[in-house]
Amino acid sequence: MTTDTAAQAAYVVAALLFILSLAGLSQHRTSRSGVVWGIAGMVVALAATVGLASRSITATGLVLIAVATAAGAGIGLWRARVVEMTGMPELIAIMHSLVGLAATFVGWNGYLDVDAELSGSLLGIHHAEVFIGVFIGAVTFTGSVVAYLKLSARIASRPLTLPGKHVLNIGALVAFVGLTIAFVARPNMGLLIAVTVVALALGAHLVASIGGGDMPVVVSMLNSYSGWAAAASGFLLANNLLIVTGALVGSSGAYLSYIMCKAMNRSFISVIAGGFGTPAAAAEEGEQGEHREISAEETAELLRDASSVIITPGYGMAVAQAQYPVAELARKLRERGVEVRFGIHPVAGRLPGHMNVLLAEANVPYDIVLEMDEINDDFAATSVVLVIGANDTVNPAATDNPSSPIAGMPVLHVWEAANVVVFKRSMAAGYAGVQNPLFFRENTQMLFGDAKQRVEDILRGLDALDSPVREMAGTSG
Repeated sequence: MTTDTAAQAAYVVAALLFILSLAGLSQHRTSRSGVVWGIAGMVVALAATVGLASRSITATGLVLIAVATAAGAGIGLWRARVVEMTGMPELIAIMHSLVGLAATFVGWNGYLDVDAELSGSLLGIHHAEVFIGVFIGAVTFTGSVVAYLKLSARIASRPLTLPGKHVLNIGALVAFVGLTIAFVARPNMGLLIAVTVVALALGAHLVASIGGGDMPVVVSMLNSYSGWAAAASGFLLANNLLIVTGALVGSSGAYLSYIMCKAMNRSFISVIAGGFGTPAAAAEEGEQGEHREISAEETAELLRDASSVIITPGYGMAVAQAQYPVAELARKLRERGVEVRFGIHPVAGRLPGHMNVLLAEANVPYDIVLEMDEINDDFAATSVVLVIGANDTVNPAATDNPSSPIAGMPVLHVWEAANVVVFKRSMAAGYAGVQNPLFFRENTQMLFGDAKQRVEDILRGLDALDSPVREMAGTSG
């Protein structure tokens, strides 16, 4: 078997492993095996690629490849070990930026090093691939960098509203089409520099124009962009595996973005176009009435007498790393005969599936973790709802206030329960910058402080409430 044949066979195996990985990651129970399949696929792909490269490069080149691979693996392992779950959204965003940057470099290399055998229409196709690859890569790069800055709170999460911002976006796309035609007709470095600058500016502006409430969709959308950037690199490098895996990532990311937009009642086109058609609304920072506070001990009493409890987590739970005491609270309540379930909004947190991963990490049983559509009708018959670090995903303004920036967004109807306890550090608005009328409803009480500490206080409160019962039982015995 020749090296080429062996490499292509390895690429087929790697592609199948990547497909198995995506299938495994689609369910909680198989997610760990999905990660293993993905790692195995990447190892096979890297080995095959290095094997192909070894035929035509010097020993120095092989050493450089080994050094680059070791450095990349070392950085990846280090970041994976030290990153907190709260930092996963921005870590993924910055990784997307690296994919975009790599695609941009591959595109430039495709222009600077053209196969001498290409001529006529094939040469024109090659130049079109170069131009499109550079454009997609550069848009992905700066868009992902801006997403990282927003997610890590290094810049404000509110949308950037430049005068005529949609005209700027459309103008950039028109310029791209015109520059592509000109470049295919007469390739030159000036046009390639121009499209790179246009794409870098467009990527930054597109994501900067999207508000914090839509950032989970943006992360998914950038995942799709990175896939198409990888596919574009595959065409330039004549690498079938890059084309296949790039298409897998690009299409799955686009589909996930579409599903999330449907869950948020957002137009898919409007989000990927930088909020096109979504009017900017001022954040409602002011309070809308008097709120009531509750202590951890009083919350424990409320839970002791409850027959059913629904816990709706949000990004605040991730920040406080409260998933473990929350899992312990759920376990204790279930031991008491209380029906406990978790209600997860599709965009809870700042990353698709963020809350599901946190709860799985804390060994919360999968069968009590339900999606919004599965649990929304049950709130009216629920004794107590614990809103732990969630804000925008439980905001009744989405259904009651047509002028709200989140109007029409499907939310968890927690206010329909008999009692609602909201865990928050303060009365500040959520990530989307919208005040929440839930906080001022008659059946809502606020439990202020660090979510992890407050849940631990509730656990101690439940133990204290149980102690007299145990003492009485011991005395009567």
